[in-house]
Amino acid sequence: MSGKLYALSTGPGAADLITVRAARVLGKLDILYAPAGRKGGDSLALSIVREYIGERTEVRCCHFPMSADSAEKEAVWDEVAAALVQEVEAGKQVGFITLGDAMLFSTWVFLLQRIGSPEWLEIVPGVTSFAAIAARSKTPLAMEQQSLAVISCTAPETEIEQALRQHESLVLMKVYGRFPRIKALLAKKRSAGCRADDVRSHAAGRAVLAPSP
Repeated sequence: MSGKLYALSTGPGAADLITVRAARVLGKLDILYAPAGRKGGDSLALSIVREYIGERTEVRCCHFPMSADSAEKEAVWDEVAAALVQEVEAGKQVGFITLGDAMLFSTWVFLLQRIGSPEWLEIVPGVTSFAAIAARSKTPLAMEQQSLAVISCTAPETEIEQALRQHESLVLMKVYGRFPRIKALLAKKRSAGCRADDVRSHAAGRAVLAPSP
C-alpha cells in the first residue's frame, strides 16, 4: 500500500508556528481533511495552514458536533475514520489537521482510537497552546525539581484544587465557558499564596497558567 495518513498538528494559531515537517507534508497531500466547529462553518485549523497547502490538494471540511449527544458524535467519528482509511487504501496521501498538538485534548485522538496504529500512519507533533502562552508571557512552566500538571477545567473543582496543592505549576485547559468559576477558584487560592496569570491565545481562546510561589 503506497497510501499514507498524516495527523498534522497546526500549533497555537499562528501560521509561522507550525513545524517545518507539517508544512512539507501539507504541500504534497492528495486530500486534506479539516475539522469545522459548526456545519458549513469555517475551519480555524484550515485558516492557519492554508498558505502551505499544495495547489492540487483536495480540501474536505468535516463537521464534528459539539453537542452532548454521544451517539451523534460517535457516528461522525466512525464516519470520518472510515473515510480516512478508505482513501489511504486507495493509495492516497491523506492529511487530517488539528489545533495545537494532535495528542493533547484533540479531536484527532477519537479518530486514532478507531484507526489504531498502522504502519501507514504518521503523527506530526505541534506547539501546544500553553507552550506558546508561556513563551509570550515569559513565564517558565517548570524548573529543576518542579512539577507541572495539565488539567482540564471539565474536571471536578476538588481535583483542580488538589492539583494546585500538589504541583508547582498548573496548566488549565478547556477554560472556555468556565472562566468565571475558574477565576473565582484561583482568586481564593491566590489569597493562600498561589499566583495566577491570565493570558489570551488566538486559537486557545483564554488559558490560565497558575504557578505557585
